Amino acid sequence: MVRYDFPLRNFFSWALVLPLAFPPYVGAYTYSNLLSYTGPVQLFLRSLGIQVNQEYFDIMNIKGAIFIYTVFLFPYVYLIARSFIQKESGSLIEVSRTLGKNAWEIFFKVVLPISRGPIIAGVSLVLMEVLNDYGVVKYFGIQTLSTTIFTAWFNMGDLTAAKKVASTLMVFVFVLLFIERFSRRRKRYEYTTTKVKPLNREKLGGLKGVLVSLFAFAIFSIGFLIPLIQIIYSASFSLNLLLNSELIVFVLNSLKIAITATIVIVVFSLIIANTVRIATNGFIKSYRELATFGYSVPGAVVAIGILYVIFSLNNVLFNGNAGFLLSSTTVILLFAYLIRFLAVGYSSIEAGFQKIGKSFFEASRTLGHGVTATFFKVDLPMLRPAVVSAILLVMLEIFKELPLTLILRPFNFETLATKIYQYTSDEMLPEASVLSLILVLICTAGVYLVTHLNTKEVK
Repeated sequence: MVRYDFPLRNFFSWALVLPLAFPPYVGAYTYSNLLSYTGPVQLFLRSLGIQVNQEYFDIMNIKGAIFIYTVFLFPYVYLIARSFIQKESGSLIEVSRTLGKNAWEIFFKVVLPISRGPIIAGVSLVLMEVLNDYGVVKYFGIQTLSTTIFTAWFNMGDLTAAKKVASTLMVFVFVLLFIERFSRRRKRYEYTTTKVKPLNREKLGGLKGVLVSLFAFAIFSIGFLIPLIQIIYSASFSLNLLLNSELIVFVLNSLKIAITATIVIVVFSLIIANTVRIATNGFIKSYRELATFGYSVPGAVVAIGILYVIFSLNNVLFNGNAGFLLSSTTVILLFAYLIRFLAVGYSSIEAGFQKIGKSFFEASRTLGHGVTATFFKVDLPMLRPAVVSAILLVMLEIFKELPLTLILRPFNFETLATKIYQYTSDEMLPEASVLSLILVLICTAGVYLVTHLNTKEVK
């Protein structure tokens, strides 16, 4: 996407991000339905008289889960790597060409080594998403630490056992983060000259251009187009659900909780980012790392941690009489979202502050304006694109969130994600497809807006 110009490149550059609009658990049951014995693929093959071996179409196993995670989470690596290579000095490529290196040698000896940091960062996000997931492994019947936490809490009502499993998972997360940071110690790639220019894309015509376009289309189809068509097909068997008033309730619940949580998260992100920017205290700067660590923690671990704190406080303050009410309010769920997704909003806000710098802030201060007045009159208007991007990203994450919402949601409070999980657990796939279609369309709109907003900023 960065080095070459080929047919439909502008479309594929953002369309390859669209798999993020599919929550992995939605993709799991979609592909399972697509490849099942009564699914369209096997029905088509049998209509042609082809004998179907079920072993080759069984996706509900560890290999199938790996396929689902790969297909729907690869944009994390793609986005970060593409952004880095776009800002990379084109002179590195040109010098390699003058030294007689071909495209393969340039990729493996130049582009890949200097892109190691962004690639590891993207892979780390994928690892955290996989550790956080519950819907895929539950539907496929794969035993993981996440499913064990849910079994201990929901089936046995044993908070202590759930806490022990959550602690084990948390230790595993710490080990992964340590390995990731240790592997990158002292490995930095910086420019030794200020003469940095972007890459000039090479035109690919004829057969090469067609093959590259087909390759991009294949990835786009597997990660978005095919599952979207399958969802639409499956939803067509239960269109009467669209007329059900309960559907509106699920959508409104998702919107209310997502909008409220997003406002809280973005406000906290603005306060923390602005404080860290102007602070000289080392403790405040280190607080940023602590505040944004929550995204590395799986949702089930966050939920169990909050429940444990609530019940412990309840036993001390209310002698065990009010814990039931305390653990069943929307406020607890909002607090959990704040812990889990503060890093998402903060990263976008921080990038916006880095872009505008401190010169305007310092000029306003020298003119006698206070910190608060400067923030609202100078910084905030300039931060508008970053704030909009933060709002969209946070809402996208909350709409797709399942484990945390399942554990902490109030009674009789269902979102699109939790209701989809219930329908799939009961094998009500047409009904689940209707809700999934709505969820995917909302997330697709969010991904499209974020992608195009970032593209405009780059231009």
